[in-house]
Amino acid sequence: MRPLNVGDFVFLLHGLLWTVVLSFSALAAGGVVAGLLVGLRLLRSRVLDALVYGYVGLFQGTPLLGQLLFFYFGLSILGFDIEAFTAAVFTLSLYAAAFLSEIWRGAIVAVPRQQWEAGESLGLSRLQTLLNVVLPQAMRSAIPPTVGFFVILIKDSSLVSVLGFVELTRAAQMINNSTFRSFTIFGTVAVLYFALCFPISRLSRRLEARFHH
Repeated sequence: MRPLNVGDFVFLLHGLLWTVVLSFSALAAGGVVAGLLVGLRLLRSRVLDALVYGYVGLFQGTPLLGQLLFFYFGLSILGFDIEAFTAAVFTLSLYAAAFLSEIWRGAIVAVPRQQWEAGESLGLSRLQTLLNVVLPQAMRSAIPPTVGFFVILIKDSSLVSVLGFVELTRAAQMINNSTFRSFTIFGTVAVLYFALCFPISRLSRRLEARFHH
């Protein structure tokens, strides 16, 4: 057992930085995949709709921890040499895409059918109506829950510690193993997560109140 020092807290801040990088990377990549999934659902193909539905059900219906272990250790067994950070971003991106695609699809579906009909009456194609009429309205409903999900994604990123990747939670575990100052260390971690997530949560509520005013 040894006392905590400045270097320990700097190490925690370094872990916090990687938590932010990991979360933003997963949100960005997951957003791209989610956009593709929503596009496939809008094609009105039974086969594509079933495939997307299965994808969403798989990632929403299984534990994120299990997904992380599968893509990291499972792919390694199959001969794929994958680093912890790559496996973490890959898994979190697929996980995020499943939830974001449902949020965004729900926002599009919530736009009144009359808006589609108005676009068609103006001579717009279905794609033009989607891009110029429906999506601008859907974004107003989609942005608040998307921001809210980002908070969930930040907290879920703590599970990446099981892969050995040094983000905030893993950094805290490493320091605790050498200092045994659990209360101080994990109390600090809780404060850091709160400091990161609370402003984003407030932003989500503000956006929701603004768009539904």
